[in-house]
Amino acid sequence: MVGKAVIGIGFGDEGKGITTDFLCSRSRNPMVVRFSGGHQAGHTVVLNGVRHVFSNFGSGSLRGAPTYWSKYCTVNPVGIINELNVLNGKGITPTLYIDEKCPITTPYDMLHNRMIEEVNLHGSCGVGVGATIEREEKYYSLQFGDIYYPSVFKIKLDEIRKYYSFKEDVDLTEFIECVELIKENKNIQPTDGLPLYNNHDELIFEGSQGLLLDATIGFFPNVTRTNVTTKNILDMGYSPKVYLVTRAYQTRHGNGAMTNEQIPNNIKVDDNETNKKNKYQGEFRRAILDLDLLKYAINKDAYIKNLKHKSLVITCLDHVVDDYRFTYQGQIIFSSNQNEFVRKISKILNIDDVYISESNEADNIKKMVLKEVCEMSKVIN
Repeated sequence: MVGKAVIGIGFGDEGKGITTDFLCSRSRNPMVVRFSGGHQAGHTVVLNGVRHVFSNFGSGSLRGAPTYWSKYCTVNPVGIINELNVLNGKGITPTLYIDEKCPITTPYDMLHNRMIEEVNLHGSCGVGVGATIEREEKYYSLQFGDIYYPSVFKIKLDEIRKYYSFKEDVDLTEFIECVELIKENKNIQPTDGLPLYNNHDELIFEGSQGLLLDATIGFFPNVTRTNVTTKNILDMGYSPKVYLVTRAYQTRHGNGAMTNEQIPNNIKVDDNETNKKNKYQGEFRRAILDLDLLKYAINKDAYIKNLKHKSLVITCLDHVVDDYRFTYQGQIIFSSNQNEFVRKISKILNIDDVYISESNEADNIKKMVLKEVCEMSKVIN
């Protein structure tokens, strides 16, 4: 079975959702596989006038592609049901397979996450992903498969309450109700591993965050506890073709290192930006691209570094009109137009299979044929 991996190479918000949707549109019968992170993702997809921000379902859902939530991902029952209701309201009935080994995020994890984030200011989304993983590592485990054993579920949930030692009661009503709704929903199924019996032609591995937020690559302490490199995909037995995604500029939510903020820019502010300001993450920051960071991120993932053939996806090019600049080796590199801008980035990163996006719809993504001379504007749809 063919596999394609969508990997963000920045600090997140690169365009992984639109790229996943694009790859699904080019496959006859795809399945989206979430292999890292969890419900903290915010991947925006627009299709035929329908706009949705995916957190608990794969970004191919608008096209009918089912999602497999692997054991490497956290699960939020409340988030699943809330998002499912929104999708149903848009006429979408998604299919979701959840590995029985997925850790469940409880209201206790979310409350703990928010309490410590108000002190540490590490840039967390405040939805409990990191707290859940930390708790699991200490053997206070609650996994998705446990919801089908009521007595086990109750015991484990109570042990988690004791683990956090909250002085005030935490309301579990909505959480319990959503767990029951999931058990009743025929389109949400538990699995023991990847459900290959569906005979899907292609697996689209959708990344959760950018490589520069990975704990082994990024800049501690403003990193995620989850592994967002290709490691989990390889551990699942797949060697996918890789699509590396970046905006035409840098972005970052909240605190943490980011270069080039001292350089004035004309980057367009998108009024429809997803999660422009999160109470716990902080402000949404922008700066011109730094190719040192992108090369670093790519080379720190050994599988990606050694791939002879990989693809680059540059999104949000419509946000940098008349401001085609980036930095490399401490110098500002100027370009006179979009084609030159893309060609220079491609050459420095040594990737000649390049796709570009100038809108928020995957159907408008273009593949560019790069040439060292003249224009390189030939478009292949």
